Amino acid sequence: MGSSTGLGPVRELDLPGGRIRYHETGAGPTVVFVHGALVNADLWRDVVPGVAAAGHRCLTPDWPLGGHSIPVPDADLTPTGLADLIAAFLEQLELRDVTIVANDTGGALTQILLTRKPERVGRVVLTSCDAYDNFLPPPFNLMALLARVPGSMRPLLALTRIRAVHRLPIAFGWVTKYPVAPEIADSYLRPGQNSGAIRKDLRRFLKATDRRHTLQAAARFGAVRQPVLIAWAREDKIFPPAHAERLAADLPNATLTFLDDSYAFIPEDQPELLTERILEFTRLHATP
Repeated sequence: MGSSTGLGPVRELDLPGGRIRYHETGAGPTVVFVHGALVNADLWRDVVPGVAAAGHRCLTPDWPLGGHSIPVPDADLTPTGLADLIAAFLEQLELRDVTIVANDTGGALTQILLTRKPERVGRVVLTSCDAYDNFLPPPFNLMALLARVPGSMRPLLALTRIRAVHRLPIAFGWVTKYPVAPEIADSYLRPGQNSGAIRKDLRRFLKATDRRHTLQAAARFGAVRQPVLIAWAREDKIFPPAHAERLAADLPNATLTFLDDSYAFIPEDQPELLTERILEFTRLHATP
């Protein structure tokens, strides 16, 4: 867990299979943020303050995807299990008409959530993310292959202690156009570097990733009624802009916007632009 004060105080919630740590700030209609693998709530540190200031309650969990600090050895960390964990988070906090904002792997999980348990979701913002047959995308699909080998996560994550590695494609080099601040990179990577239990959680998730999950979700897109904003990085290196166009065509109530000067981690590269798009979208689709 990082120390980004803009996300608000840290809280904890017991869910099926384990405990989740999350931040809460602001008041008003609820926005829940869903990050991807090997990062945590700190991904949203420069987005949440603006969304909260505009009159929203922002909940920013550390989902158990490798950058989390509380191990969840009993949780179902398959893609469907994680989508159900998001649904359980919404249910436990009695949240309704929620705006979900998702990035990277979190976008895949949100697509599965939308086609499995959409009842508490009012609208969705999908930033650059896994979709269709691109789950996990190259080069990160190599991690899924490595995860089949017991003990493989420890040397892999040990490499990320070397700062120069962070700009390589297998780390942040293809997901962020600009370098990640060292203290934020530490927030993302240290849980896995330091904890065997966190590495086991990460390995269980990686072993379970398979494009059939996103393809099954896509087959059900026609039934999705929620408004969806697809906010994609035009220069994305791992999530094809063509997938953004395909999502916009396949989801019945979708709008597509491309953002410049960013790779996949738009909350890192262009947080102000993303905040503007989120607020425009929530105003346009506010519940009367």
